[in-house]
Amino acid sequence: MFNKTAASYFLLLEFSEVRELQFLHFSIFLMLYLATVIGNLLIILSVALDHHLHTPMYFFLMNLAMQDLGQVSVILPKSMINSLLNTRHIQYSGCVAQVFWLTFFISSDWSILTVMAYDRYVAICNPLHYEIVINIQAYTEIIAGVWIAGFLSAGMHTIGTFATHFCSNVVNQFFCEIPQVIKVSCSGIHPLEMSTLGVGIVLAAGCFVYIIVTYVHIFTTVLRLPSAKGRQKAFSTCIPHLIVCSTFIFTASVAHLKPASKTSSWLDLMFTVLYSLIPPMVNPVIYSMRNTEMKKAMSKVLSFRYIARNA
Repeated sequence: MFNKTAASYFLLLEFSEVRELQFLHFSIFLMLYLATVIGNLLIILSVALDHHLHTPMYFFLMNLAMQDLGQVSVILPKSMINSLLNTRHIQYSGCVAQVFWLTFFISSDWSILTVMAYDRYVAICNPLHYEIVINIQAYTEIIAGVWIAGFLSAGMHTIGTFATHFCSNVVNQFFCEIPQVIKVSCSGIHPLEMSTLGVGIVLAAGCFVYIIVTYVHIFTTVLRLPSAKGRQKAFSTCIPHLIVCSTFIFTASVAHLKPASKTSSWLDLMFTVLYSLIPPMVNPVIYSMRNTEMKKAMSKVLSFRYIARNA
């Protein structure tokens, strides 16, 4: 019998007991991790170094890239190390840290996406008031609010998840995911976690509705623009954000609304990878595809690195 004090570690799900497949898992996750890190660091450096991108929209995008970078860094390194060392262990404190930081980054991600929708709404539907509404003080306070709300949400979820006794230390996932950690508790979901989850679902649904309503107004306004060039420019800034929001919603919904199962399957693992790793990896690609300014800034960063390396 395990309890909160006796369980000094948890056993995470391993992809395979075959050593060759463990190395394959390590290699695949390493490539995913490097692609995600490089892509998001490129976004961060491009916005930070190019003064043309020192605007609220790109400031929010840089913060989104930071959240995505943090999200994959919470999940992948520990899983890769376990595969490389042929182990499943994660310390109790490590599991707590994973739950806290993963919850923080995911909730902050969704908040920033909502804020970015508001930014696009003001820029397109009320352009004359944009600099008054979205000024330096305003977007600094917004980001600070997002981070504070993320920490509060993560703290409440973490306390609610681990404020219980555990009947097992075997977590049926390759990282400490809240639903899987709750499954090994003796008393099920804690009332605090139930309350926090309920509030979180309501807030997330509210953000989703807000984004939908916002984009209805945005597209209505864009279609009324007399200039084809103006419509194209507006769509080029809105479509990537809408795709990112849709990817986030779709992957999270598929992973968490599917029928629960007592045992893990490759389908469960695929859904988990889909919502936890794919959005952070593809976001830089989506935001750079149709954005000419971002492409130019990225080219400058890459050229600078090439010149510095060969100097």
